[in-house]
Amino acid sequence: MTDFLIKSTIALCVLLGAYYLFLEKEKFHQFNRFFLLASLVISFVIPFVTIEIIQQISAVANNSVVIPEQVTTNVVVEKTSIFIIIGWFLYGVVTTALLFRFVNNLYKMIKKAKTGTKIKHQNATLILLKEQTLPYTFLNFIFINENEYESNKIEPELFTHELIHVNQKHSLDVLLIEVIKTIFWFNPVFVFYKKAIQLNHEFLADEKVVKSYNNVSFYQNLLLSKANQNPIYYLASNLNYSVTKKRLIMMTTTTSPSRGLLKKSILLPLLTGLVYFLCTKTVAQEVQTKTAGSKEAVKKDSKIGSYYDKTTFKIKDEKGKVVTEKKYKDLTAAEQKAVPNLFEGVKFPATKEEIDAKLEKGGPETVEIDLYDPKNQKIKKTEGTIYKTNDLTEDPSYPGGIEQFYKFIGQNFKVPVTPADVKLKGRVYITFVIEKDGALSDFKMLRDIGYGTGDEALRVLKLCPNWIPGKVNGEPVATMYSLPITIQAP
Repeated sequence: MTDFLIKSTIALCVLLGAYYLFLEKEKFHQFNRFFLLASLVISFVIPFVTIEIIQQISAVANNSVVIPEQVTTNVVVEKTSIFIIIGWFLYGVVTTALLFRFVNNLYKMIKKAKTGTKIKHQNATLILLKEQTLPYTFLNFIFINENEYESNKIEPELFTHELIHVNQKHSLDVLLIEVIKTIFWFNPVFVFYKKAIQLNHEFLADEKVVKSYNNVSFYQNLLLSKANQNPIYYLASNLNYSVTKKRLIMMTTTTSPSRGLLKKSILLPLLTGLVYFLCTKTVAQEVQTKTAGSKEAVKKDSKIGSYYDKTTFKIKDEKGKVVTEKKYKDLTAAEQKAVPNLFEGVKFPATKEEIDAKLEKGGPETVEIDLYDPKNQKIKKTEGTIYKTNDLTEDPSYPGGIEQFYKFIGQNFKVPVTPADVKLKGRVYITFVIEKDGALSDFKMLRDIGYGTGDEALRVLKLCPNWIPGKVNGEPVATMYSLPITIQAP
């Protein structure tokens, strides 16, 4: 509910601001009417729209923390805060009072329409009232003073004005915004929407009168002479509603087609940006790392040690001279990354039998590693660049090894309490940056399975000790890292 209110309010404010900034002072009132009503609809629909942006992350073997869900036989009853109960109670009281007011005023308008003398007038029905009043409109009824009508004291401009309200069904707009105001009375933005909608109604009616009688100054003086002569009915279209400088100026305003098109065209990128900001959600999608074209190739990290068990690695210095010999397990992270591809020479795609045969044969007797060879060097990018592991000569590592990192996550992650009928199962995906000093930063949630699992994962990662940073040609750099955390139901 909170998410709905926040997103809808942001959309309402942005669209209303665009109306005031680009549209209100221009003379395309039919478009403005559509825009204001569409803004209400869009603002209520946007919170329910989710556009997923897929961010692919590599599914690397063992690069996942598996956390078994805690088993409990206790039934957890969530207690509702007393403040929430009081809040809903107050909302119910105020909403009921406003709903009663709305229905009561609607009843009075309908009753007045039924009891007054009725006369058909073009597409409307005139309701003759004993009370002194200026003409006003509700639905297809125009309420006027009986004596003024019979003595022909009502100017034809006024009849034309009210007929526009009837023919264009302006009362429906007013009823819609009043219903919305009754339900969302705590949101003041709807007050401004109603004012904008009703003022635009007057612009529409004024424009028709001016075109029909072609006497702007007379009509302006007529409105000023009638202003504030009777109370405003908030469910009706009133002749003297907001007879302000805005209405008088609008009667003599002209808008060129090019200017109108320019201002309308601005709204499209604005709406696109609003949808992108409020509706998009980044989610993770696993993609298998392409090695030898076989699923077994993903397991090379676990088998590479046994493959090179009898191999001697000769390490060269910057002059190309062999300075030491090592076994695979003694290689540094940078030296391991420079080891030739385990499946080099195996045709693509390889069969399981071919891969097994390659692994069984074992590695060559000796392998030379030259970290200073250009093929093992990486290009240093501009300062502040966040690197991916493919761009590094030495991957970042957790003190004690990646298994210790997974152990740290598993020991500190507390599975959130869920209702008895809910079994948490799935993966939480998080990306973060390992800075040049090894600290973790810039945590981003790509996928969450709910019930607080994502927040808990972020909490644990923020407790994590510093890593050994990734390096490019021996120089520490900031590196992007992704972590899937698997919540496994028992």
